[in-house]
Amino acid sequence: MVPRRRRGLSGVDGGTVAGGLHAAGYALPTMASLPHISVAGAVATATHGSGVGVGNLATAVSALELVTADGDLLTVRRDGAGDRFAGMVVGLGSLGVVTRVTLDVVPTFDVRQYVRLDLPRAALDEAFASAYSVSLFTDWRGDRIAQVWRKQLADEPPPPVGWLGTTAAGEPCHPVPGMAAANCTAQLGEPGPWHERLPHFRLGFTPSSGDELQSEYHLPRAAAAEALAALDPARDQIAAVLQVCELRTVAADALWLSPQYERDSLAVHFTWIADAEAVAPVVAEVERRLAPFAPRPHWGKVFGLDPAAVAAAYPRHADFVALLRDLDPEGRFGTPELDHYFPR
Repeated sequence: MVPRRRRGLSGVDGGTVAGGLHAAGYALPTMASLPHISVAGAVATATHGSGVGVGNLATAVSALELVTADGDLLTVRRDGAGDRFAGMVVGLGSLGVVTRVTLDVVPTFDVRQYVRLDLPRAALDEAFASAYSVSLFTDWRGDRIAQVWRKQLADEPPPPVGWLGTTAAGEPCHPVPGMAAANCTAQLGEPGPWHERLPHFRLGFTPSSGDELQSEYHLPRAAAAEALAALDPARDQIAAVLQVCELRTVAADALWLSPQYERDSLAVHFTWIADAEAVAPVVAEVERRLAPFAPRPHWGKVFGLDPAAVAAAYPRHADFVALLRDLDPEGRFGTPELDHYFPR
């Protein structure tokens, strides 16, 4: 697929952009599981889909236009800003007001989605590598994966009977037990355009459960089995405040604050109940158990990692702080959270 470029996409939600691209014959290589969020917000936080060979959405950015703290309009390009560009794409909203994003696109393509049930954890790597985009869902009440959402290119054969010891879902599923599958993208192998299959949820419907807290940690993909085993002793604590846990893979990139910076990653995403007091100690326990794997948090979700641990997990942390000092020395775009993790 030969990439082309589309401009002026920053404030629009991902689903609307995707629909327009498809109508013009183009596609993005990836989409977040929720098409409702803005393109600029997804880029700024390295929001992602899943796929062993697929990067987060920010990796498709070829240019950014933003209004800086001094009121200047600044444009930076992948082929013109050098290393500085890699520091600005995943900027957490801290470097200026993004007014325009230019994304690489590819020719549109069709996808079929199959949901498989009851995957043994030993088959994790094979499952992730089996299709263009794969997501696994577990409730942490056992050592098997409840659902595998396998999003494959439409011209590929369906998974065979008994694939990796699983069974085929006989009807459409929602990843959160008890929620209506009508909110989800089409399954059962029905072909459709990329933007109506790569997300888990349909643009016009409530995403996920709609009433929740979320946390997500990105770990070296090579340590997936070891990291999940480290969480097993906390299984009861996790399950008590969990709606569902999603496991995804994301390819390595060179963006300074991307959780996938220079390492292929396993993303462990928790959709918690909407009770911050009950969830907080479980988040702390999850972070304690994942500490040996240098977890990198999703910037837009709940986490409580120590700033020193976050800095140690990002090799270009100090370079990003220097970039902040250069573009916003007075901290006009600062917030308490940003200043906590990136003190000027």
